[in-house]
Amino acid sequence: MRIIAGNRKGARIFAPKGRSTRPTGDRVREAAFRLIGPVDGATVLDLFAGSGAMGLEALSREATLAVFVESDRDACRVIERNLAKLGFSGAEIVCMDARRALAADAAAGRRYDLILVDPPYEDYPKLHRTLANYLPRLLETGGVVVLETESRLQPELPLALRTSRSYGSARLTVYDGNRA
Repeated sequence: MRIIAGNRKGARIFAPKGRSTRPTGDRVREAAFRLIGPVDGATVLDLFAGSGAMGLEALSREATLAVFVESDRDACRVIERNLAKLGFSGAEIVCMDARRALAADAAAGRRYDLILVDPPYEDYPKLHRTLANYLPRLLETGGVVVLETESRLQPELPLALRTSRSYGSARLTVYDGNRA
């Protein structure tokens, strides 16, 4: 895996070993950022971060801050290695369950310009209610949510749908920070 664009374009990044994470491939990341548009100065939440590839891509494209939320300890260490290798500052790793992290951020009044959500495909049905509850509260007005699911699923959130597109086995659904 590598960074697609920005000031770290072409840099290789580490991925967690094993089958517990499914890193977002280069092609899908490139498509996501084409749909998102510029992220200069953005605050980013990378939920179910895995290797951190999506948040790292945002930092490479001049996002100011990225918060990586991942429950797997090995994956958190990989994100740390990637941040160190790429020399990024402006990052925070939250090694805890996504539901708890979302609740804590909402209680603290945190808000983000870009929220990247890539749960394990099989877990999305169990997470839908939690995501629908917290994502609108954490998203800045005018912000963007990108949700990656399996291609056959058409997810719905209480936000304005921008687009939903399939890329092989993955679907990217993009929402704007205005209520639906």
